[in-house]
Amino acid sequence: MRFLIIFIFLITNAVAEKLPDIKNIVIHKIPKTYDNVIFLDKKDQKININEYKGNLLILNFWATWCEPCKEEMPSLDSLQVNPELDNLIIFAINIGKENLNKVNKFFFEFNIKNFEPYFDSPTTLAKKFSLRGIPTSILINKEGQEFARIIGSINFEDENFVKWIKNYN
Repeated sequence: MRFLIIFIFLITNAVAEKLPDIKNIVIHKIPKTYDNVIFLDKKDQKININEYKGNLLILNFWATWCEPCKEEMPSLDSLQVNPELDNLIIFAINIGKENLNKVNKFFFEFNIKNFEPYFDSPTTLAKKFSLRGIPTSILINKEGQEFARIIGSINFEDENFVKWIKNYN
């Protein structure tokens, strides 16, 4: 009996060490698969995440009028160039139906220079991913499946988050 208790304790601690201590991360026990995750670049060209299998992806849904988006965007920009996450690609997808000039002004104002803005397609990924608000970040593993999501803003430079996300890189 004592062996069983110790064994359960060790397993519980091993799993807990992998989880970041950030309250608004939802980690899926079974990764979710989606068909046709397509959005647009600033030239209205279609981007399909299936073309990026083998990479860790963050689909960050945001809008220029969103205050929490303004708070987190600089740390998301820094995350893109973190040398420990060389397999990470960030897609910042504007769902505010805002024009390119307004989005470019936002990127300039917040000094976002390590990734490009993208736009939700007319089929609306917001509906496909059942977003409840923004910002929301969908974390996609190398197999193209959603393994977690961040609901609300976080500091993407937080060392607990970076340490955890490296497990998926």
